[in-house]
Amino acid sequence: PGRVLLVPPDFSRYASGAGAIAVRLYERLARDAEVTVAPALGTHRPMNACELETMFPGIPPEAFIEHRWRDPLTHLGDVPAEFVAEQSDGELRFPIRWEVNPRLLDTPWDRIISIGQLLPHEVCGISGHSKNIVVGLGGPDAIHKTHYFSAVYGRERIMGRVKSPLRSVF
Repeated sequence: PGRVLLVPPDFSRYASGAGAIAVRLYERLARDAEVTVAPALGTHRPMNACELETMFPGIPPEAFIEHRWRDPLTHLGDVPAEFVAEQSDGELRFPIRWEVNPRLLDTPWDRIISIGQLLPHEVCGISGHSKNIVVGLGGPDAIHKTHYFSAVYGRERIMGRVKSPLRSVF
């Protein structure tokens, strides 16, 4: 027993099958634990009731947290401008403010499970892992600056690479 947070992608990644994985995990874990689901929205619009039911059939609406990246978030710290410059080969020099949905830290979770496919990704190299948390449940500074970093640094230098400059920043 305990508290478990599932972090699957949002409806824009419906075809990934992550919704079905989240449903199976929810059904199994909810027998013995309090399970909450926080779709990794980033700057995407919140999922409506029809999308939630389509992607996560059978998970009750009250089990979901809706991430709102424009609402007050919890500040984790900052990546220094010097580190960003080092990772971008001197192309960029600005700090990145890291914020996350307050529920990540305000609730004493026993487990946080990031669900999703590992595919080439134009911002961080490979999708999934910490990106689902720091971008999917993150704030505007990190979301916008990491996407800008990728564009300036060169997506072709990042896409499909397990080790990428933005993974180091994450």
